[in-house]
Amino acid sequence: MTRRIAFQGEPGAYSHQACHQARPDYEAMPCRTFEDAIDAVRNGEADLAMLPVENSTYGRVADIHTLLPQSGLHIIEEAFVRVHINLLGLPGTKVSDIRTAMSHTVLLGQCQDFLREHKIHRETGADTAGSARHVAEAGDPSLGALASELAGEIYGLDVLARHIEDFQNNTTRFLVMSPEMDTTRRGDHGMVTTFVFQVRNIPAALYKALGGFATNGINMTKLESYMKGGSFTATQFYADIEGHPEDPPVQRALEELSFFTKEMEILGVYPADARRA
Repeated sequence: MTRRIAFQGEPGAYSHQACHQARPDYEAMPCRTFEDAIDAVRNGEADLAMLPVENSTYGRVADIHTLLPQSGLHIIEEAFVRVHINLLGLPGTKVSDIRTAMSHTVLLGQCQDFLREHKIHRETGADTAGSARHVAEAGDPSLGALASELAGEIYGLDVLARHIEDFQNNTTRFLVMSPEMDTTRRGDHGMVTTFVFQVRNIPAALYKALGGFATNGINMTKLESYMKGGSFTATQFYADIEGHPEDPPVQRALEELSFFTKEMEILGVYPADARRA
């Protein structure tokens, strides 16, 4: 039976590349939205979902942190994908032929130096691979797309310029989501625990809630807040820490956290990616 991993976007998107990298033996299943990718796993159409959470240049991916706690899925792996941006064009064209480049607004903002140098105008497309498909279908030699080499292969476009991103460490972090939680210790680079929580409505609650991580020597690599339920007073926090919930220092820190929170949910316990450092 073919196993599938769902991702948001067109074939050739960077999420598609992440699927190939993390699960080369799975069939990658394109979905229109993040919600559709999650639903594909929940209803059994796919076994896993690949979701981007943050980019080293652009920051966090909008809406993902609010979707994860509601998804009913669990993080079982993280994947760091080096995002190489390429200028794609119709076969036979050159960089000098391109007057307009189309891509997702995030990628357009990551190639400003190249576009400015070559006097190429920017045009916002729905997404990266969708822009490549549009260029292939439009047949306009003055129109290019900013996308992955995989997108170029899929839509029959030439790579006119490789790796044109402004920052050479441009990387996106993805999470592999599963219907089942896996808390087994695995991997060679330690474990990561991700959880969400809401603090009690008392003075210095967040300071007190996080104190246990400091006193127990737990490295918190991410802490982000966002409004919950459209309320300015209901703030949920999303956190990543290094370690496993069964590690004694982590146990003590989570126990102290519980004294000052009204809700806490572990979203996943998974091996740290070798490229995390």
